[in-house]
Amino acid sequence: MTKKKVKNIFLSSIHQDAGKTTISLGLYTVFKERKLKTAFMKPVGQQFVSVGDLNIDKDSYLIGEVFRCNKRFKEMSPITIGRGYTEKYIFNPHKDKLKESIETSFKTLIKGKDAIIVEGTGHAGVGSVIDFSNADVAQLLGSKVIIVSEGGIGKSIDEIMLNKALFDLKNVEILGVIVNKVLPEKYEKIKTILGKGLENKGLRLLGVIPLDPLLSSPTMQEIKIRLGLELLCGDLDTSRRVAHTIVAAMEPHNMIHYLKKNTLVLTSGDRVDNILVAVSSHLVSGGEGNQVAGIILTGGLMPNPKIIDLLKKSKIPVLLTENDTYTVAGKIEHLICKIQKTDKDKIQEAKHLVKQYVDVNAILENA
Repeated sequence: MTKKKVKNIFLSSIHQDAGKTTISLGLYTVFKERKLKTAFMKPVGQQFVSVGDLNIDKDSYLIGEVFRCNKRFKEMSPITIGRGYTEKYIFNPHKDKLKESIETSFKTLIKGKDAIIVEGTGHAGVGSVIDFSNADVAQLLGSKVIIVSEGGIGKSIDEIMLNKALFDLKNVEILGVIVNKVLPEKYEKIKTILGKGLENKGLRLLGVIPLDPLLSSPTMQEIKIRLGLELLCGDLDTSRRVAHTIVAAMEPHNMIHYLKKNTLVLTSGDRVDNILVAVSSHLVSGGEGNQVAGIILTGGLMPNPKIIDLLKKSKIPVLLTENDTYTVAGKIEHLICKIQKTDKDKIQEAKHLVKQYVDVNAILENA
């Protein structure tokens, strides 16, 4: 009797936060819909959550919760690298122990399965410091690699080829490339030219996914936690998602033109005029579509009690900070929001994007 071959797919990328988890969510969904018994693992994790006495990689935790395979958390996340881990490893290497942990977890997970999605960490060389780069792990597990890139042509091909070189060195086969976060206005151009450029290099283009603002949109609660802000009011509506941010340092009659659906307003706590414009605009719209997602009052300044009462009655989430407006704006601009298990809208969107824009047939036929 011929032993069943497991579809063994390793997701790598040209840098961190290129969208591997989005693609993992989508591929896992499509595989399940096609009645493929699927497993997931992230052999080396850098960001983790505590589950009981275990440190579980955040992406493994997300997949485990979404697809209810959390009984295998330990195997899904065999190695997590916390603060100080790499320094300790350098002075006390234990490659064989890590190798055994990864291999044992992998063999346990694929029992009775048709497919496994193995998610790497960052680019091909990440993990080299502990003797298990993405290329090392893919080689160890006998996986075929999908490289996740971002929109662009010359720079993307350069970075893809640099990553491919390390996989080639380890004799790891590249299944193809998925290009993520492509600007809609450049979509057709990127798809055509990058596809031809990769073909010239002997690489298969497996999908081109357009940029989706929803996936990078934080909620007011996430902003509060990540920036360490104080909540003044609106605690029942902190799940509002922020699509746009404006620095309300202009005159009120100019500010009103920048208020769109789900806008976060940053303004000094003493700019009562702009606070009133934000509140009145929100109330006039009936809060429809949460025109104002939230307000951050900066500079450690507070409006007078009557204005605070008005803010409370509006039910708009209002956060407070001692920092100046432009410092806060910069922090929000660089905020990277990984998908959480509570982000049902993001999870559904990730699944939809992969189903629509990735050639899953080509992946399964060649894996």
